[in-house]
Amino acid sequence: MSEPLCPSPATAAALSGAAALPHLGVIRAQGEQAAAFLQSQLTQDVAAIAPGQARLAGLCNAKGRLLASFIVGRRADDEFWLVCSRDLLAPTLKKLSMFVLRAKVRLSDASHELQLYGLVGDAINAVAPGADRSSASGQNDTHLLVPLPPADGAARALWIGPVGSAPPPGAALSAALWDFAAVRSGVATVTAPVVEAFVPQMLNYESVDGVSFKKGCYPGQEVVARSQFRGAIKRRAYVGHVDGAAQAGQDVFAAGDAREPVGVIAQAAKAPQGGTAVIAVLRSEDVAAGLALRVGEPEGARLQELAIPYPLREDL
Repeated sequence: MSEPLCPSPATAAALSGAAALPHLGVIRAQGEQAAAFLQSQLTQDVAAIAPGQARLAGLCNAKGRLLASFIVGRRADDEFWLVCSRDLLAPTLKKLSMFVLRAKVRLSDASHELQLYGLVGDAINAVAPGADRSSASGQNDTHLLVPLPPADGAARALWIGPVGSAPPPGAALSAALWDFAAVRSGVATVTAPVVEAFVPQMLNYESVDGVSFKKGCYPGQEVVARSQFRGAIKRRAYVGHVDGAAQAGQDVFAAGDAREPVGVIAQAAKAPQGGTAVIAVLRSEDVAAGLALRVGEPEGARLQELAIPYPLREDL
């Protein structure tokens, strides 16, 4: 079980605007067998995504560890856009291409053709007035609008459109503030420092509709399923605050104990009120026990205010 997330002194709920997201890239999968190919590779039930809709998904290795994460948008019956961290796009595209074989699908880097913006708060309504900002994906002839998990109650969305088109209306938002809101949402994006560090459930992906347990096989599927149904998930992703600097990939230690790390930082962003907002993967028993935690070393900056901002699903 998780506790509701207590807003930090400066919260994402106060934000509104549109931020350019050059740190993200897009892999295009196109062809009559694009859906079937992605269905065989990703944790998500890609075949169930309708045109104009999008969902979270992961790409795992044979041991069930995440190599990359995506927002998978279906642009048309035979075309998908896979939004991922730009630092992983090239190796991920290479990895996926190895499995195309004779499948009728073409994979390419579409980052130079598309631009991405992150929208928070009223900026979403400026793009899609009256839309249900929590659930309804949408598209028109030029762009795709994808709702994302909220941050401190603030609605968030991803806008994808062709390069050269007008950016979404609304006030400009810095990439740093978007990153802060992304961390506060509690849904981490896999980046280079944490490749192969987590099975999907360690990032709570099964509770934010990033894993389907009813679809067919994909790399690592047996490990992911066994971890879920045998109760083997002992680590979870918690949103927290570090009273100093922190970055993805840093170890978390129990205060004063240098023997071995007890967790790792999955994602981090500077907090407007000072310090760093983080998503940390930690042992649930340590969090429940109120263990004093430090980042980087046993005497490092304090990690505190830990919680999960959404319920963990138990009905899978």
